[in-house]
Amino acid sequence: MLRLLLVLTLAAGPAAADGLTADHARRLEHLVVQDCGSCHGLTRKGGLGSPLTAEALAHFEPEGIAMVILDGVPGTAMPPWRPLLSDEEALWIAEYLLKDDDK
Repeated sequence: MLRLLLVLTLAAGPAAADGLTADHARRLEHLVVQDCGSCHGLTRKGGLGSPLTAEALAHFEPEGIAMVILDGVPGTAMPPWRPLLSDEEALWIAEYLLKDDDK
């Protein structure tokens, strides 16, 4: 049910080819807090999953983080989000996570 809601929410707004609309970005921010936060902690400092703070991710490239988001980590609780997110959305999330810890 959560995945259906996520798909409907993300499908509700168009994404520009060269970037996301402000509304789409706001929905992805909400996804990071609600869905990523459920395992990585609402403050992204860790929980079931590893920390997602900018400091913890600083040694990774955004493209690598996006691949983990899309394909998950086999053998762990990190699921693949590829059925629900586009490459552009995953890269946007990766860059969002690398920007700042105060979100």
